[in-house]
Amino acid sequence: MHHITYNKLVRDRIPEIIEGSGKSCVVELLDDDDYLRAIDAKLDEELAEYHKEQNIEELADLLEVIRAAAVARGYTVEDLERVRAEKAAKRGGFEKKLFLREVIEK
Repeated sequence: MHHITYNKLVRDRIPEIIEGSGKSCVVELLDDDDYLRAIDAKLDEELAEYHKEQNIEELADLLEVIRAAAVARGYTVEDLERVRAEKAAKRGGFEKKLFLREVIEK
């Protein structure tokens, strides 16, 4: 029997998908503190995967983890979007592709 160790947060249906393929898996239900640590690690993992692949699937994964992180920290997805929109209204977005080289103090 061959075992592969992952020790990482996975999407809710992954165990079902694994077992549907004829394999078995061992999962653990995390408490809130461990979940917050795992979701932060998952953000790092998904960001690294996006940097490597630079495709829409990795962006979607990153967005899903960001949404989960917001909820895990007691916010709603609506809270997240509201704050994003407020910041965009006050400070702008990134549409103009501006790259700040330096600031000169007078």
